[in-house]
Amino acid sequence: MDFNEFNKKVIAEFRANSGVVGGMFEGAPMLILTTTGAKSGQPREIPLVYTKDGDLPVIIASKGGAPTNPDWYFNLKANPLTTIELGADTYRANVVEVTGERRDRLYAQMANERPDFGTYQQNTTRLIPVFVIERIR
Repeated sequence: MDFNEFNKKVIAEFRANSGVVGGMFEGAPMLILTTTGAKSGQPREIPLVYTKDGDLPVIIASKGGAPTNPDWYFNLKANPLTTIELGADTYRANVVEVTGERRDRLYAQMANERPDFGTYQQNTTRLIPVFVIERIR
């Protein structure tokens, strides 16, 4: 199964179960990020594990520790206005990249919650980007 098919199955399970998924994501907090393609202008949906900074969801562009950022990173840099699905709630949001101490603190928090993220940073020379999701009211 290719990556896009895998994501479609996770998204379908997420939507059928109000944000709860099983398998390798069993028990992990998940959201669906819908970006606008930087080149295509088309909507792109991606299921992501998240952590929180207070009440704000935090996502990490780890791409499993690959040497390059995921496509959704470039989509957010081109257009930070997104749609977020969190449980049964769907809302518009602005996604902001965080840097410095806040980035480091949130990345360490995610690595503590999901140890794979610690491994991801060890597997790449790039500084893995961290984003905070701010709901538009």
